[in-house]
Amino acid sequence: MRLARAALRRAHSPYSGVRVGAALRATDGTVFTGCNVENASYGLTLCAERVAVSKAVSEGATEFTTIAIASNKTPAAAKQGTKALMPCGACRQTLHEFAPNLRVLVAGPRGSVRATTLPKLLPHAFGPRDLR
Repeated sequence: MRLARAALRRAHSPYSGVRVGAALRATDGTVFTGCNVENASYGLTLCAERVAVSKAVSEGATEFTTIAIASNKTPAAAKQGTKALMPCGACRQTLHEFAPNLRVLVAGPRGSVRATTLPKLLPHAFGPRDLR
């Protein structure tokens, strides 16, 4: 989570103000970080989780155990900032491609960490096995 929080500080989010950092641990213990990179053409925005996956894959890592995600915001429905933002659907699908049983840790600005798993966040997922 420390590395995810450090990556959050490098986020480029001039439009939404939502800053996200991610730290993705490969099975060999290597950690790849990413931050969100917004674009004036909103559809081109990159999420921190997918940036971390892309960095990892570009370096040859394709198997992962855990992702830590830190954000500077909480969901609008959360009371007093005690909950953290969860990965979006596109990120969940991208993570499933490489680590269908991934452990997911999320933290909001107040520091408490929530642990879950990708199967809980993306039940009945579509993946590589569905194409065979």
